[in-house]
Amino acid sequence: MATISRLTYYPVKGCAGTSVPSAEVTPAGLAHDREFLVAAPDGDFRSQRRFPVMAAIRPRLVGGRLELSAPGVEDLVIDVRKDGPRHPASTFRWSGEGVHQGPAAAEWFSTVVGKPSVLLGVAPDHERVTSGETAGTAAFADGHAMLVISESSLGSLNERIAERGGEPVPMDRFRPNVVVRGWAEPHTEDAVRRLHAGAVEIAYANLCVRCAVPMVDQETGERSGPEPIRTLATYRRNDDGGVTFGMKAAVTKAGQLAVGDAVMVHSSAEPIRSTAAAEPPLTATASLPAESG
Repeated sequence: MATISRLTYYPVKGCAGTSVPSAEVTPAGLAHDREFLVAAPDGDFRSQRRFPVMAAIRPRLVGGRLELSAPGVEDLVIDVRKDGPRHPASTFRWSGEGVHQGPAAAEWFSTVVGKPSVLLGVAPDHERVTSGETAGTAAFADGHAMLVISESSLGSLNERIAERGGEPVPMDRFRPNVVVRGWAEPHTEDAVRRLHAGAVEIAYANLCVRCAVPMVDQETGERSGPEPIRTLATYRRNDDGGVTFGMKAAVTKAGQLAVGDAVMVHSSAEPIRSTAAAEPPLTATASLPAESG
C-alpha cells in the first residue's frame, strides 16, 4: 500500500519549508503554503532562480507571528497583517495584489537578497484560477496548489546520477508538498489522475517542468552544480524540450492529511503498481530535513 511519507509547506515562496506530521489541506493546498511572497518594488516575485540565498531563509509561523532567520543577519519577528495596505504582486501566470507586511520585513528581505524587496501576504479577497487538466486555486505558488513526487522517482534519478559519477541529491531540491512511498515504478505520479489520502482528494493538473532551482543546495543557499538537471535532461524531456519531475495537482476535496495515510488512486492514465512490501526510509542523502526549501 502506498502511503504519504512527507508533508511540507513553504510559508514564504522561494524560502525554506517546514515538514509536518499532519496538515490541514485547503483548496489552495497545504495550510500556509506560499502564504507570503517576496517581491520587487513593482510586485514581480523574487525566487531562487536569481537569488539562491533565499533557500537559506527559514520562516516559521507561530500563532499570528512570522519568525524569520537567515545566515549573517539578526532574526526578525513580525506580526502578520491579515489585511491592510495593498501592493502589486505577481507570479508566472498570475498578477494581483498582496497585503504589505510592513517596512521592517521589507528592510530585512532587502538586506538578505541584496535588492530592494517587500514582503506580501495573501489578501482575504485573493482570487486565482489555476490552469491544467484540473482547474483549481493557489496562493502564491508558481502555478498550482500541490506538488507530488514519489520516493521511487528520486531513487531512480539518483541511480542514474551515480552511474554518471555524480552525488545523489536529496528530495528537498524539488520542493514537493507531498512525498509518496510505495509506488513500485518511478514517476508513477505522472499517470495519476485522481487520488485520495486521509480526508483529501486531489486531481492531476500537469507535470512539473523544472527550472534551475533543483541545482541550489537547500541547506546553504548556494548553487551546487549541474545535477540533478543534467541527468534529468537525458531522459525526462517533454515535447517542448522542458525537463519534468513531479506532478502538479489541484485540490478537489479539502480536509486533513497526515504522514502514514494510505494513498488510493481512483483514476490513472495507466495501471498503478505498489511495492509488495513497505520500502525502507529514505537514506540520509535523500531525506528532507525538518525544514527544507
